Amino acid sequence: MQVSVTAEEHYRRGRELLVHDKIDQAMENFRTAHNLDPANPRYRSYFGLGLALVERRFDRALELCRSAAKEEFFNPELYHNLSRVHLAFGFKAEAIRYLRRGLMIDPANLAMIDDLENLGMRQSPVLSFLPRRHPVNRLLGRVRGIWGENGEAPHAAPQAQASA
Repeated sequence: MQVSVTAEEHYRRGRELLVHDKIDQAMENFRTAHNLDPANPRYRSYFGLGLALVERRFDRALELCRSAAKEEFFNPELYHNLSRVHLAFGFKAEAIRYLRRGLMIDPANLAMIDDLENLGMRQSPVLSFLPRRHPVNRLLGRVRGIWGENGEAPHAAPQAQASA
C-alpha cells in the first residue's frame, strides 16, 4: 500500500522545518508542494523563498514570489516572503517596502512587525533642507554616527584630575 502525501502536507512540513532553521529540508518540501500544485500561490511563494535562501537564485525566486503576491495580493504572508527574498540579497529598502505593504493588510502580524523592528529605522538627514543623498548630508551623517547623538566622542577617556 503506497501512501501519497499531498501538496498541502509538504507545504506544512516545509513551514515547520523553516521555523526550526532546517532550510534545506524545508526547501525540498516546498519544491515538492510546488511541483504537485504549481498554480497555488502559497506554494509558489515559499518555493521562491527556498530558492533564494538555499540555491541563491534571486531572479527566479523573485519571479515566483512576485507572481504569487500579484495573484493573492490580499495575503500578507506572500509580502513577507518577498521581503525575506530581498533581504537575503541585501536589498534592505525593498524588504522594508514589502513589510510595510504586508502590514497594511495585517497590522497585527507579529512576524512582520519583528522583522521591521530588527531592520531598524533610518534617522532623518542632518540637514533637512538638503536631500538625504547630498554629499554634505552623507558626510555629516557619518560624523553623527561616529560621535553619536549626544555629541560625546567615542571612547573618550576620563580627564585626569590635577592634584593640588
